[in-house]
Amino acid sequence: MPLKLARRHGGKNWYIRGTVRGVTVDETTGTDERDRAEEIRLRREAEILDRSIHGTRKTATFLEASVMYLENGGASRFVDIVARHFGTKPLGEIDQAAIDGAARKLYPKATAATRNRQVYTPTSAVLHFAAKRRLCDTPIIERPKQAKGRIRWISHAEADRLIEASAVHLKPLVIFLLYSGARLSEALYLDWQQVDLSRAHVSFLDTKSGEDRGVPLHPYVVATLANLPRREGAVFRRPDGKPYEVKAGGGGQIKSGFKGACRRAGISDFTPHDCRHTWATWHYQVNRDLIALMRLGGWKSEKMVLRYAHLNVDNLSSSISSLPWGKSGEFSEGNRELKGKSN
Repeated sequence: MPLKLARRHGGKNWYIRGTVRGVTVDETTGTDERDRAEEIRLRREAEILDRSIHGTRKTATFLEASVMYLENGGASRFVDIVARHFGTKPLGEIDQAAIDGAARKLYPKATAATRNRQVYTPTSAVLHFAAKRRLCDTPIIERPKQAKGRIRWISHAEADRLIEASAVHLKPLVIFLLYSGARLSEALYLDWQQVDLSRAHVSFLDTKSGEDRGVPLHPYVVATLANLPRREGAVFRRPDGKPYEVKAGGGGQIKSGFKGACRRAGISDFTPHDCRHTWATWHYQVNRDLIALMRLGGWKSEKMVLRYAHLNVDNLSSSISSLPWGKSGEFSEGNRELKGKSN
């Protein structure tokens, strides 16, 4: 029989009840407006009929796929944003144009990197998950071209100057960024529940990569945090003592203060995120261990950290110095047979 509207248990909202094509429905419309409830009833009935005729593959929606993706352990970062945008749009209708449109609408002023991270990546993850379950075709998604990532780092002496030049409330945060490798948002919104000074350990939760990670704390950081006046709530705070307001990326809250500290320290072209590059560069200089760097910094592949190895080649200087080249600029006696053949 067709679906019907009904009220029950003295509630105000309308319910949809009945059976269509063997599918029994007894669910709320979420509204007490009769006209709106009738629209929902008609759409629900049409959905059941369409699915019974064409199958789930034809009618599965992005919202359904998103819920399944999360229930099966998919990374939650930014999925809710794109799920709200696409809603009950059928998976088969989410093509390149739809994704490009979502990126422009959700982040009209954002960089290609932000759109890629916050729209293309979660949308692709959900669609690929759905494709494996034969709810849609395997997507082919072209991502926006991104500017080549920069790597700017400073020396230990420059870091000391930067710390000393920082305002009182900013100094602990700058030390933490330089000696933990934390992303700025991870540090700004860090809670004391994530810090264990007795173990010299910090836990970063729901990170950019979608995974939690733990990082040992440098003794300098432990001493710095131990001297902070609070042991609950936000670790790092604004000058007025209040926690930093949660914003996407989190960079704007300390932009002016950090820029002023750099100016006083005589350091140019250096941003809060460059503290992470600095930490990674220092770590590789000392340890020469890409796997350890990858795990501690929360990167997903060795490719992401290879750039630090490419920058740090001082340990190879002896191999260059040992090349058989004479003081006059010619090959040495042992390689004289090569002279004249170099061209």
